[in-house]
Amino acid sequence: MLRRVLDWLESRTGVETAVKHFLYEDIPASAGWHQVLGSVALFAFMTQAFTGVLLAFNYAPTPGDAYNSLRYIVTELTAGRIIRGLHHWGASLMIIVVVLHMTQVFLWGAYKKPRETTWMVGVVLLLVTLAYGLTGYLLPWDNRAYWGTVVTTQIASQAPGAGPYLLRLLGSDGGSIGVVTFARFYAAHVLLLPPLTMLLVGIHLYLIRRHGVTPTPQDEGIPKKKFYPEQVFKDTVATFVWFAVLAVMAVAVQVPLGRIADPTDISFIPRPEWYFLFLFQLLKLFEGPLEIVGSVVLPTLAILTLFLVPFLDRGQVLRVRNRTGAIALVALGVIGWSGLTARAVATTPPSTESPNAGLAEIEPWQQIPPDQLAAIGYFRKDNCGNCHILDKSGPGPDLTKTPSHRPDDWLMQHFRQPARNAPATQLSGAELKTLAAFVTKRDDKAVEAWISAPQAGVEGAMVYEANHCGMCHQLNGVGQKVGPPLNGLADHRARDWVEGHFADPQKFTPGSTMPPYKLSSHDLDRLTSYLLEIPK
Repeated sequence: MLRRVLDWLESRTGVETAVKHFLYEDIPASAGWHQVLGSVALFAFMTQAFTGVLLAFNYAPTPGDAYNSLRYIVTELTAGRIIRGLHHWGASLMIIVVVLHMTQVFLWGAYKKPRETTWMVGVVLLLVTLAYGLTGYLLPWDNRAYWGTVVTTQIASQAPGAGPYLLRLLGSDGGSIGVVTFARFYAAHVLLLPPLTMLLVGIHLYLIRRHGVTPTPQDEGIPKKKFYPEQVFKDTVATFVWFAVLAVMAVAVQVPLGRIADPTDISFIPRPEWYFLFLFQLLKLFEGPLEIVGSVVLPTLAILTLFLVPFLDRGQVLRVRNRTGAIALVALGVIGWSGLTARAVATTPPSTESPNAGLAEIEPWQQIPPDQLAAIGYFRKDNCGNCHILDKSGPGPDLTKTPSHRPDDWLMQHFRQPARNAPATQLSGAELKTLAAFVTKRDDKAVEAWISAPQAGVEGAMVYEANHCGMCHQLNGVGQKVGPPLNGLADHRARDWVEGHFADPQKFTPGSTMPPYKLSSHDLDRLTSYLLEIPK
């Protein structure tokens, strides 16, 4: 029955003949492990396409929603973190494989006649691979993605004559990054580049089959061998090793996700992906009028040189060990790339934002207003929990189940003398009013914080309220707007700066109307820690 089915498919489609023709292609006797990289690169693209489709099922391609949907994928969706890890690290490993493949082709001289067009299509595929990384960089819509794209558009604007048109094409006319830019990067990444890649891969494979695998000089007089089974086995092993490395990285190494993109956070230091760090460092070597040399001239010359390699080297094919010029050029390129990358890593200041700030789980106590969190501290300070046991039955009613319906004057008297022979309250009149408001009016988040808020955070909120910080600053939606809002303070201020600013505001912010605060070391530590833990 199977034979009849195969015969039917063969007569209608010719698939069996096509498969046999592909598997039993003649290849040079010298073909081996050095030629597995092309198959690995093809598999890498297929992996990226598959994981990209899976991500697209739950990804919202609009600014803001993109960030929230990605956070949902990573933190809540089954296997979402693994799929994103496969896609993210797969992009880096794909670039590595493509570059190694082109390096191998260059060293073996496989670009020479009649394979010039095969090499040139390969160069285009390399540029397309880098374009995937460039357009996909913006899609998480966190600070890292936003400010990295700002730098990219600024570099594009320096192209002589074409700069304004490129900015308009990128949807960044005026230098801003918004909905239009995001939509165009997404469209290029998802709708334009994949079909272009498939077309180029098809042309590349056709040219390889047309001209065959490049033989070496020692292949003369040696019988050829078949692609299957020896070379197929080697390609499969190499592909398996590549995917095993990718799987380990996806499971063991967390993909960063910072805070949601903030166009007002000018303190954020942009960093490109590691494979663009060399260009990032190269730009630092050319300043002022010479900046265009590093941003446009040198990269353009490098690409043109790659295209023209088959026409610059028309000599006979030699053994790899005899291609000293090619080996020297590759070694020089590796040294230059490594040196620039290492220098970029060493000289880039550390970010004030945690790379995983967007993945941190936000606790209820970090979201409620400071007066409510301080009220929890007053409740604990006066030992109210001895009678009002939270989430359990006790001598007094469980206030987490139902808010108190007593009037304020009754509550104030009850706080001052809760029971016969009970100790007097340690709270001031203002603190008692805050506690009274809390036990009568609070939401579910406040109740969760009441049960689980850490004491250090509670004490920080008490210091915040005791020093009337809300008279000038807004935190979690409560307070005045005389001073800057304090949500997300850790994104742009270091701990030392915050502590120093409390002691001497004029030193850190000239012209500030904020008075200096003489806080004890304990109160300063608690207040600073509390403010730095409140998310944006």
